Amino acid sequence: MKNTISERVADFLKKYPPFNILAEHQLQKLAYEVTIIHKENNSIVFAEKEAPHNYFYVVHKGAIALTKKGSQHILDICDEGDIFGLRPLMAHEKYKLQATAQEETILYAIPIEEFKPIALENHQVGDFLIESFASNTRNPYSIKHRGKLYGVSNDGEGTAENKLLDLQPVRYSTNLVTCTEETQIKVLANAMSLNSVGCILVTKNELPIGIITDKDLRNKVATGMVPITKNAKAIMSTPVITYSKELTITQAQMALMKSRISHLCLTEDGTTDTPAVGILSKHDVMVALGNNPSVLMRAIKRATDSKRLRTIRHSIINLLQGYLEQNIPMGLVSKIISELNDATIKQVIQVCIDQMETPPPVKFTWLAMGSQGRGEQLLTTDQDNAILYEDVPEDKKEETQSYFLALGNRISVELNHIGFEYCPAEMMASNPLWCHSLQEWKEVTSHWMGNPGPDEVLLSSIFFDFNVTYGEKALADELSLHIFENAKKYPQFLTHLASGALQNPSPSGFFRDFLVEQDGAHKDFFDLKLRALMPIIDAARVLILSHSIKSINNTAERYEKLAELEPKNQELYTACSFASKALLKFRTKQGLLHNDSGRFIALDQLNKEEKIKLKRTFKTIKEIQELIQVRFQVKNLLR
Repeated sequence: MKNTISERVADFLKKYPPFNILAEHQLQKLAYEVTIIHKENNSIVFAEKEAPHNYFYVVHKGAIALTKKGSQHILDICDEGDIFGLRPLMAHEKYKLQATAQEETILYAIPIEEFKPIALENHQVGDFLIESFASNTRNPYSIKHRGKLYGVSNDGEGTAENKLLDLQPVRYSTNLVTCTEETQIKVLANAMSLNSVGCILVTKNELPIGIITDKDLRNKVATGMVPITKNAKAIMSTPVITYSKELTITQAQMALMKSRISHLCLTEDGTTDTPAVGILSKHDVMVALGNNPSVLMRAIKRATDSKRLRTIRHSIINLLQGYLEQNIPMGLVSKIISELNDATIKQVIQVCIDQMETPPPVKFTWLAMGSQGRGEQLLTTDQDNAILYEDVPEDKKEETQSYFLALGNRISVELNHIGFEYCPAEMMASNPLWCHSLQEWKEVTSHWMGNPGPDEVLLSSIFFDFNVTYGEKALADELSLHIFENAKKYPQFLTHLASGALQNPSPSGFFRDFLVEQDGAHKDFFDLKLRALMPIIDAARVLILSHSIKSINNTAERYEKLAELEPKNQELYTACSFASKALLKFRTKQGLLHNDSGRFIALDQLNKEEKIKLKRTFKTIKEIQELIQVRFQVKNLLR
């Protein structure tokens, strides 16, 4: 007789992470051991410093508040599907917080001894619980607890750096066309033609036993060797050469060369004992190799027009999507895509210079600003750029600026052709306000820093992330030195810059609700850029500027450098580095999914796990803003 209670428990748990990735038999076994607990409003589940229970808890209905003893301040609210009370599973020590029912609540108590083997067997489960545990500590990206789940190591962002991109999994076709041994050759040939495939799989009892390709039809049927009225068995290649679906590009190349065949059959376990899940052709491997960064880089350098570069840009986006699907570390992904973007822009600039009637009159630098300058423009968004050129005599100023404005305009037009939209605020090198000599840029930045009004702070925030894409780096270095000297000369500027970093509203309100847009075109959407990314980016900028560190523009790398410079804040800065990469990855995935910038998120389209991961960054944002407020004494400016 079925246990209907345990079935209901299993049906509930499988909707939420990490239980949704458990095998059915694991989930059913665990559900049978779950204890259902009812808590009245204001009743305590466990108290601070209480000895650990033999369970951790999942909220079925209601809400649980996590607080410090004697404090009315709620540190976290756990609602339906949330996990809490992981300390006995993770740290083997007394509870650090008190858990109290905020309303009438039903909990599922998961026995640790029953769950432990599952966590050991499935690293994804272990990693999720490690992060969930850390998110209820002071630092949601704490490195203290990583890899502490009964010996389960964390295979996340850090360790994955060792993955070789040349060993990335290859994409294969899941459009399987099959037939039986008795299928007439004419019929199977028509099926191949109708489905536009180069091969057909011969199966028996749903298992692959043979394969027929275009080559077989040409060499065996078209030549008259085998009549077209015969069946599949007469021309199929057997046994089928099978490999696991986790086949890498390198392995696929080796397999095709070794067996001298054009198609591989991929199955669940790599043998003919399980059904086929896909077909991999030699063409698929060539396409995968074509999306290799080194191949794309060579193609960029050979391109001579925007049409070809636009095609390459599509390949870069495909590469980005593949990296995200393979969970390649975000730091590594940013570097690769940014290098390809920079190379693309550099090639555009070179092509445009070659098209000018005369070469540049003096040395110059093309500066990428904003997200591109930080190496965080993974999706194709709008342009933010400027030109910096050598000082010239007074009588040459107008002529020189005219040349570079014409060049800037030509470059901006070509960048638009390959997919980089024009900046709505016209912060582009084609605008006289963003095309200056070194001395003029010094005067502009000195004015911003000496008169830090809202507009000047905004312009500084965009410009000070500049990075050299093309030209004379020494010019940019001299300008950076000037900016650092002015930062010391005008200490109040850093306070105003810090104030600007605190203007973006908090990502969440009470009860952990996302703060969404209240009106306008994006009403009820969550502004990921404004409420989450910008606060953490702006804080990194003002902190790195206060240390006079140049040539580190990427937000995650800025926090890594800050962790070295300020050991006492190492934990927070490390958390900020992780959070910035997590948010960038989230935005990029959303942008690819919806074919937009990924800025505005429809919360009702996120699953529970996505919401949990997003919310984990919010505590880090709150803490870094608190540090900024205290360090730069912003309190009076915020009144």
